[in-house]
Amino acid sequence: MLETSARLLRLLAILPTRTEWTGPELAQRLGVTVRTLRRDMVRLRDLGYPVRATPGVAGGYRLGAGSTLPPLLLDDDEAVAVVLSLRTAASQSVTGIAETSLRALVKLERILPARLRRRTAALRRSTVGLAGTEPTVDPDLLTVLAEACQNQERLGFGYTGRDGTAGQRRVEPHRLVHTGRRWYLVARDTDRNGWRTFRVDRIGTIGPAGPRFTPVDPPDAATFVAESVGAAPYRFRARVLVHAPAPVVAGLVPPTAGLVEAVDRESCLLRTGADSLGFLALHLALLGPEFTVLEPAELADELGVLAGRLDRAHARSSPGAEPRPRAGTRRHPLCP
Repeated sequence: MLETSARLLRLLAILPTRTEWTGPELAQRLGVTVRTLRRDMVRLRDLGYPVRATPGVAGGYRLGAGSTLPPLLLDDDEAVAVVLSLRTAASQSVTGIAETSLRALVKLERILPARLRRRTAALRRSTVGLAGTEPTVDPDLLTVLAEACQNQERLGFGYTGRDGTAGQRRVEPHRLVHTGRRWYLVARDTDRNGWRTFRVDRIGTIGPAGPRFTPVDPPDAATFVAESVGAAPYRFRARVLVHAPAPVVAGLVPPTAGLVEAVDRESCLLRTGADSLGFLALHLALLGPEFTVLEPAELADELGVLAGRLDRAHARSSPGAEPRPRAGTRRHPLCP
């Protein structure tokens, strides 16, 4: 009986790892005959687990959705990953998920072997979270949007724009994108006949799901959000040639702050934006690598203003210091 129970637990762990298993494959994994496997499937159904069977040569078994959650059998790395994910979720950008995550975390940590408790405890003691001020979103709202994306169903909702103007939008939802700080919905705005990004925390009341639709030339959601958020909404948009490899610059510029494109092995093009030329100039100065502003011309002028201010501050702070010589900048075919 103990052997049978252990085999049933193994079977419950194996079934979800694929959409469907053939009988011979499962029997081989468990080291039993196909006839014994059939009896085990009957036992699982008697215990309330919805094991679906498809007859025929191409048929097989799969674990469907039921009224109870099957036991989760995790290896060491999977268990640690789940614990870390739950701890991270407790401080993430979804409203109300902290308490739920902590409840699940308590249940999981109670049954962790001692060696895994030591690993997770070490990670917990070594990690400090920084409280954020970003707006959170309702997990129920995320669920509704995700289902509409998956089912390709039109939606209508209230939306508050970047300028504070409230209105109604009718969209064909495509994907949800999480940038680490905020959630965005990528959708085709049917009234404006174009693809748009919508900050989920600005979405208001959602109406009933509308009719199904077929996506029309959907964009790559992550790239679309990076382009939209990185430069498009701002008053000033800049194109900057950075004299460093694209992977290096991409590590310095978050996707929500700018879009990086390789030019050659030693340089890349940065598209970014801001509502202030002064902020853009300071951001570029602090970036690290040498750079050349391609546009707008006003940004190059602002760099001169910033350079003069820094020179004067340096002279005041270091009496007797000689003015710093201006370093030359390598020319590049893209430079004007």
